[in-house]
Amino acid sequence: MGLRGYYRPNNLQPALFVEYLFSFILNNKQKHIVVVGAGPGGLTAAMLLGARGFRVTLVEKDSTLGGRNAAIDLNGYKFDTGPTFLMMKFILDEVFEEAGRASDDYLDFVKLEPMYRLAFDQATVEPTTDHAAMREQIARVFPGNEEGFDRFLEKEQVRYDKMYPCLQKDYTSLSRYFSKEMIRALPHLGLGKSVMDILKGYFDEDELRLAFTFQSKYLGMSAWECPGAFAMLPFVEHAHGIYHTQGGLSEISEAMAKVCREYGVEIRLNSPVKELVLEGKAVKGVELESGEVIHADETVLNADFGYAMEHLVPKGVLKKYRPEKLRNMDFSCSTFMLYLGLDKGYDLPHHTIFFAKNYRQNIEDVFQYKKLSDEISFYVRNASVTDPNLAPEGHSAVYVLVPVPNLTAEVDWAAEKEAFREKVLQAMETKGEMTDLRDHIQEEMVLAPDDWEAKGIYQGATFNLSHKLTQMLYFRPRNRFEELDQCYLVGGGTHPGSGLPTIYESGRIAANMICRQHGVTFVSKNTQV
Repeated sequence: MGLRGYYRPNNLQPALFVEYLFSFILNNKQKHIVVVGAGPGGLTAAMLLGARGFRVTLVEKDSTLGGRNAAIDLNGYKFDTGPTFLMMKFILDEVFEEAGRASDDYLDFVKLEPMYRLAFDQATVEPTTDHAAMREQIARVFPGNEEGFDRFLEKEQVRYDKMYPCLQKDYTSLSRYFSKEMIRALPHLGLGKSVMDILKGYFDEDELRLAFTFQSKYLGMSAWECPGAFAMLPFVEHAHGIYHTQGGLSEISEAMAKVCREYGVEIRLNSPVKELVLEGKAVKGVELESGEVIHADETVLNADFGYAMEHLVPKGVLKKYRPEKLRNMDFSCSTFMLYLGLDKGYDLPHHTIFFAKNYRQNIEDVFQYKKLSDEISFYVRNASVTDPNLAPEGHSAVYVLVPVPNLTAEVDWAAEKEAFREKVLQAMETKGEMTDLRDHIQEEMVLAPDDWEAKGIYQGATFNLSHKLTQMLYFRPRNRFEELDQCYLVGGGTHPGSGLPTIYESGRIAANMICRQHGVTFVSKNTQV
């Protein structure tokens, strides 16, 4: 294979380069890794493994990179398919650094201040990482709750410090679960409490609690059901901020692919996998739908977890995740999406969340009763106010997300889609004060739960498996897959879970495990694997 694409960039420290070089020379044994799926997890694993000297082939069923992090281009209006902001940016910075690169050399980051606007029926809040300004805002809008913000920062810092090492570990055995890190974290897990229960300990006002609990929907869960440990999510935002990448979050996938190619990774688009190739329980590569077989020493699976178990593993092989057991697992909610190319700009912040007047009823409809709500909550990204690259001059690319039940609900989307679209547009015109919105739509795309399923997303659950306690850490599908040998899982359906930073972490965990399996030394900020 040679040193194809292997050079020392200016920003790589000499010691790190020497370690990589010796690893390459001494340990490279022409090991071939196949990565299935060019989503964020697959790209992270491919980038790291390519940088460490493996021969890597990445196969992607679509014509574009990124999976749910891909770009949508509607005649000059550009949208992100799924994730629209980056939190825990330091994880992305680390995986680039571990690949011998600097993320800032490939991406143009913009830190958003305020982070977003939260529009309630009676109040508006604009959270910021400026803690003094945030405290003053709470004192003005929700007087008497400012000391709760101080306690929130203090206690959630401790929870985060204890929990973060647990999210970086692999859980290939029960002994890995009962580790010293987990023992230290146990008192901070908030066992038996939901995120909403935790926030009641900080704030008296319901709307203020919602301002620190809506992040549960990043996991596709209700704040009244999401485990209390995830109360650290809003803390992470307030501690580290959130970022936009100019050109959209899809540019992160494009940047990773560029690094992959620099290291000689072969990226094959329009190459859907038919199924894994097995010898007993060992995965020996993949068979493409074209009939071509790609042999590999290890296979990294970045397809949607439920879809992969149901379609990519030969029938009769699985036990723990066989189809009938898969159907009994808990999956996240789905989303109804509108991507609108407008010939006008609107005076909305980069991110705005509009809460239903009876928000709890709305959430119960989505998660408990699994029906469409009479009144919706919705999120609008108006990124053109920050990024001129997303629409023609004077125009805007507006992204709208509405949480809805996944396909376990008895909703006929073929019959409901147009009426629900009208409901969303009406809410935008009234709550969002975009009164002439319909007159300015030039391009439009709609994705409902059945459309997500058609894209290979099990039950249309856009946030993958839910994050209840029995589907976290050791109890979540593991990065070294427990049912098959020579197979690793990355993405939102495995540990540590859904969301861009944790998906990047899943790719790093898998890459580190493969390196250790084959005696390849590496430098990583994740020292838990």
